[in-house]
Amino acid sequence: MNAFDYRAPRTLDEALAILQEYGDDARVIAGGTALVTMMRQRLMQPRCLVSVRDVEGLGRIEARNGAVRLGALVTHREAETSPLLQERLPVLAETFRRVGTIRIRNMATVGGALAHADPNQDPPVTLIALDASVEIQRAGGRREVPLAAFFRDYYEPALEPGELVTTVTLPLLPPASGASFIKFLPRTADDYATVAVAATVTLEPDGERCREARIALGSVGMTPLRGRAAAAVLTGQRFAERVLEAAGDAAKGEVDPLSDHRGSAVYKREMTAVMVVRALTQAWDAARASARGAR
Repeated sequence: MNAFDYRAPRTLDEALAILQEYGDDARVIAGGTALVTMMRQRLMQPRCLVSVRDVEGLGRIEARNGAVRLGALVTHREAETSPLLQERLPVLAETFRRVGTIRIRNMATVGGALAHADPNQDPPVTLIALDASVEIQRAGGRREVPLAAFFRDYYEPALEPGELVTTVTLPLLPPASGASFIKFLPRTADDYATVAVAATVTLEPDGERCREARIALGSVGMTPLRGRAAAAVLTGQRFAERVLEAAGDAAKGEVDPLSDHRGSAVYKREMTAVMVVRALTQAWDAARASARGAR
C-alpha cells in the first residue's frame, strides 16, 4: 500500500468536512471488506482514508412514515438479525443472511457495500426490487437517489467527490404483496451468484390479478438491473405458467452478462429466464397468501 492520511471523525459534519477537503483523493472506510483488498492490490491508492465507524447516528434500523430506514453503518449481520426487518421486510433479512460468511457479514456495512457498486452483490438486487432509495450527503447539502439509478457502471456509484451514503429507505410493501430472493450458486455458499433475482408482486383486490410487479437482476450486467420489460408482462395478468415464462423471456433481453468462471454469457442469459420464473412463482404465492390473510 502507499502512504496515506488516516482520519477518524466522530460526527457526520466532521466527516463531510474532511471529504470536502480531500475531494477525489479521499476514500471512506467502514467495514473495509472490499476497500482494503483493493488497496492491497493497488487498484485504489487514496491520499486520505476516512473511517466513519465512530460517526454517530448512522447505525440505526427504524420504521418511520410507512418506510424502513437503514443507516449506512448497519452491518449485514445486524440487518440479517433485525427483528424489525424480519417482521416488516423478511425477504431483505433473508437476503443479507445469504451474503458470504458470517465473518464478512459482521464487518460489511450497508452503505459501504452500495458505495462499492459491485454488480455481483446480493443486497442491491433485493433493495432495487423493494424500490429502495439512497440518501447522499455532502458538506452543505443532501440528495436522494432511487437505488435503481445509483449504479452508473461497473464499480461506479453515483457519488461525487465529497459525498457519503448515509441512509437507505424502503417503502413497506402494500397489502396483498409478496417478495422473494433467489440465486444460483456455481460452487459454495460464499461465492458470488451466477444469477440472482429478486421479485415483488402486488395483487389487485380480487387476490388473483397482478397490479404491480418489480424484478431486479444481479450478476448479469455491469450493474444490478431493474427488469422493467419483464415486470410489465405481468400487469393485469392472472398467475399462469405461460405468463411467467413470457416474463422470463423478456428478462433475457434485458441482461448483458459477461462470461467468467461462474458461467458463459449464453448460460447466464438462459439461467436468467429460469430464475425469474422461480422468483416470480415464490413472490406470487406469497402475495396470494397475504391476500387471503387480509380477508
